[in-house]
Amino acid sequence: MIAGVVVPAHNEQELLPACLATLGGAVVVVVADACTDRTAEVARRHGATVLEISARSVGAARAAGVRELLRRGASWVATTDADTLVPPGWLDSHLRYAARGWDAVAGTVTVTDWKGHPPRRPAAYTHHYANDRSPVHGANLGFTARAYVAAGGFPSVSTGEDRALVTAMERTGHRVLRTPRVSVITSARTHYRAPYGFGHLLTTLGN
Repeated sequence: MIAGVVVPAHNEQELLPACLATLGGAVVVVVADACTDRTAEVARRHGATVLEISARSVGAARAAGVRELLRRGASWVATTDADTLVPPGWLDSHLRYAARGWDAVAGTVTVTDWKGHPPRRPAAYTHHYANDRSPVHGANLGFTARAYVAAGGFPSVSTGEDRALVTAMERTGHRVLRTPRVSVITSARTHYRAPYGFGHLLTTLGN
């Protein structure tokens, strides 16, 4: 199975290197969206294919990356974020579930560095996550090319493109696995990129 990873990035020259390092030898497409820093240069230096767009939309950026991988013949596409670290074997875990017949895998995210947040926030996040029955994160998502196309792809929105895609996949009859067995580490930075996304959620917890 041909597989690849899409990483949308808006001014991520600082955090992107660590993200790409964890992806190892995977085929990676970094979509540098409306960047005014060295994101594209950093990505190329780390061996990623780079697409440069000016949409300022994480949905449009993910969609552009997926199109590139589908053009190359990928049958499984995973997505993560520039401020995220994936564990060894992350993509292989996705592919094992694909081999069992799942059309998509929605894994979980973990936060390990709460710098800049009030002391009560980690516990509030743990409580919130324990009660979220259907977590979906673009930082830890994978799907077959067939399911993606049938569902209409990522919408060109600034927030919520991941949940919109998974909802469309389920509506079109595809099997989506939500599992804590596939987890990544993401940042809890307060200067987040997507409005009303994961970063915004964190700032609302434990206030």
